[in-house]
Amino acid sequence: MQMNANYTSLVAVGDSFTEGMSDLLPDGTYRGWADLLAGRMAARSPGFRYANLAVRGKLIQQIVDEQVDVAASMKADVVTLVGGLNDTLRPKCDMVRVRDLLTEAVERLAPSCERLVLMRSPGRNGPVMERFRPRMEELFTCIDDLAARHDAVVVDLYGAPVLGDQRLWDVDRLHLTPEGHRRVAEAVWQSLGYEQEDDWRSVLPPAVPPSWVTRRVADVRFAKQHLVPWIGRRLTGRSSGDGRPPKRAELAPYFGETQDRASSS
Repeated sequence: MQMNANYTSLVAVGDSFTEGMSDLLPDGTYRGWADLLAGRMAARSPGFRYANLAVRGKLIQQIVDEQVDVAASMKADVVTLVGGLNDTLRPKCDMVRVRDLLTEAVERLAPSCERLVLMRSPGRNGPVMERFRPRMEELFTCIDDLAARHDAVVVDLYGAPVLGDQRLWDVDRLHLTPEGHRRVAEAVWQSLGYEQEDDWRSVLPPAVPPSWVTRRVADVRFAKQHLVPWIGRRLTGRSSGDGRPPKRAELAPYFGETQDRASSS
């Protein structure tokens, strides 16, 4: 890995984690770690180009079918690939198939770029995490093996206890808060060889445990706004990403979120 890096282009591939949910901006769009990373890289490299092909709700088969070849054709300096976690959260999950598809994605992306970045995704502490932890760790073992074979970088978010802190997760309990995304951007930034700007692994200040009433109100809100709609989509075979285009489909100059949105409006 080079230090004092100066990459000129970035393509992000994946699902809602890479799209940027729940780092909500005032205009109703999402920012997220990939946009934050692109902005910092662009500040170091005039003419920097960025594409984000991620779409919320995508399974690894959809990522392979819809995003991988497009990303490979862009010949970017850096490609980030995060996928498969949505599969592990399904009641029925064929982990052999997930591993095979992830392998296919890496084999097609690695030769197309100077640096391929994979991740061991974070997980929010709680009962859901404990239920699906074995599948997640099986996925992460596959990621480690693929990285070793294809000289890819692995960003170990799963191994950072602070990213399991519930305060870094949105009320939907599936997506990081803006502070969580900021920490992920810093983690990837450092993994690419840029100098450290802060300690993304630093623990949060001690928290005052919420009262029983506060916890129950939060549980009801979560069930009504997020859990019930999620179950409904599973029962009807729908996805939150159905019909949604990639976040940023073209590998184009990136000037930061404010200028970039103004130029596209």
